[in-house]
Amino acid sequence: AGGMIAVYPMYASNRRHERRADVLEFLKSRYRVQTIVDYSGLEPDGIFLEGTGAMVLDNISRVAYTARSHRADTHVLERFCADFGFEPMAFDAVDSDGVPVYHTNVMGCVGTHVALFALQMIPDEVRREQVRERLCVTGRTLVELTEEQVREFAGNAVELSGRTESGGRRRLLAMSGRARRSLRPDQVAAIEETCEILTIDIPTIELAGGSVRCMIAGVHLDPRPPGPGEPTEAVEAINEDDPETADGQDLIAEDLDV
Repeated sequence: AGGMIAVYPMYASNRRHERRADVLEFLKSRYRVQTIVDYSGLEPDGIFLEGTGAMVLDNISRVAYTARSHRADTHVLERFCADFGFEPMAFDAVDSDGVPVYHTNVMGCVGTHVALFALQMIPDEVRREQVRERLCVTGRTLVELTEEQVREFAGNAVELSGRTESGGRRRLLAMSGRARRSLRPDQVAAIEETCEILTIDIPTIELAGGSVRCMIAGVHLDPRPPGPGEPTEAVEAINEDDPETADGQDLIAEDLDV
């Protein structure tokens, strides 16, 4: 967002190979990129923040929901939020056996008008209600997930933006077929009030513990215009042969009696 790209410090060493210069160059060629903020230098110190796996970003209210874990260091979270203009909202989250949630994006996703979140996995009641209030402050519909639905990857979804045939905005909630089948009819109805559910079966991917959200990176950069672009009216008005720009040069010339 704002012409900025983040490069994250990864706990899993094999994930570090996914950082590719050619992908960054591709983004720079297609979108307006001003700054690349590289946090990967924190890895030798054992400090990690595994991107949008560790954080669920609300791009409407600018909140970074983050379950604390060895893959989500809160100090890096605060740095990221300061750099990218987000409000950090960290919390502890555990399953019924007391095992911490290692990636926030398995327990919830946040879209424009609807959020899916397993709030019952946040044991601190006060913090749970704070997260609930923050999710709903814009009038967003909250669909609460159970731990069983989280295990079926219902939280590992992502909102996509498309266009209808008439050119209107079309909001899609992408999730796996397994995740969709775990939802109750009332939950599906609540989602479909503002968003179309798009499903795909990915059983092989889900064997590794991730689902649709883990496969997709959101791009919130402004695209570059196609071609070189036409000069603006202000640019065309510049007379380079006989400049009349009021920049003070005429006054300097008079003082020097040139």
